Amino acid sequence: TQFLPRLLEAGLFGGSPIQDAFVGASLGSVAAGQPVVSYLLGGELNGSGVSLVGVTALVVAWVTVGLTHLPVEAQVFGWRFAVLRNLLAFVSALCIAFIIPAVLHG
Repeated sequence: TQFLPRLLEAGLFGGSPIQDAFVGASLGSVAAGQPVVSYLLGGELNGSGVSLVGVTALVVAWVTVGLTHLPVEAQVFGWRFAVLRNLLAFVSALCIAFIIPAVLHG
């Protein structure tokens, strides 16, 4: 798609692994849609040269962080729980983003 080259041209990905992880986790946090779409997008991004760190952060955050659903989650479970769960999920996505490539590449 034309969306992927624009992400790379805009310089969102392709910096340091830390930058890629934060960009990926941030995009995944605000993305809304079926989790399977994140796998397809992640595969396309990886094929376009985005690091496995960035792709992993995006996929994990997409599946676990839900900023677009935060108001509903807060209404059901309370703001403290909803915000804390999303923060922990975001931090976990960043951690996992560095663990997976280390495990896969030794």
